[in-house]
Amino acid sequence: MTTILVTGGTGTLGRLVTERLRADGHEVRVLSRHAQPYAVDLREGGSGLEAAVAGADAIVHCASSPRGGDERAAERLIAAARRAEVPHVVYISIVGVDAVPFGYYRTKWAVEKLVEESGLGWTILRTTQFHDLVAQVLGGLARLPVLFLPAGVSDQPIEAAEVADRLAGLAAGAPAGRVEDMGGPEVRTFRSLAEAHLRATGKRRPVLEVPLAGKAYRAFRTGHHLTPDHSVGRGTFEDFLKSRSENHA
Repeated sequence: MTTILVTGGTGTLGRLVTERLRADGHEVRVLSRHAQPYAVDLREGGSGLEAAVAGADAIVHCASSPRGGDERAAERLIAAARRAEVPHVVYISIVGVDAVPFGYYRTKWAVEKLVEESGLGWTILRTTQFHDLVAQVLGGLARLPVLFLPAGVSDQPIEAAEVADRLAGLAAGAPAGRVEDMGGPEVRTFRSLAEAHLRATGKRRPVLEVPLAGKAYRAFRTGHHLTPDHSVGRGTFEDFLKSRSENHA
């Protein structure tokens, strides 16, 4: 039986990866700040990390925080994996991290480099944004009387469960380096996504597109975070919204 450690295993993606790996017959260890017996904050380290990586055949590194600390967390994880001689680390990243000068993207790119230079066997998968995140952002924007959007920006959201399936398959295989990007089924204007979200939530808001300044905004407008040549996802944003509505009914 293959033993696989999933960091961030209680999060949106990590939970799905864990479920898929267990369904495939793997022994899965879940590492997060509050998941026993491997309750570890990777940013702070701790004795539980050594136990979590000991004897693991692979690590799927899903733990991440936009509030910072990802590089420090990766350094600690990689050091522990080296000591335990873990043969394979799988890292989930984002399309465009090397082309969009946005803080969180730059951090993800830096972690990619740490993984690549770790001396361990590695696989890196970049995907576009999850439906969950797009819905969360739009839900926050819709709290105002007017829904303000960045002008001229598109997105290509993907179903998190599809990414989890791909990660689980990669973790069960041999190190593959940087694999092909994985994008959602459609490149959509942010306005069309916002209008779909308003319809699904029954809200009425005027939508106003506002041009922004800065290099990151220009990179998003240019589409560096998109991968239209790898539109392999199947579930659309409307599919996600319908499923979420049914689950909450």
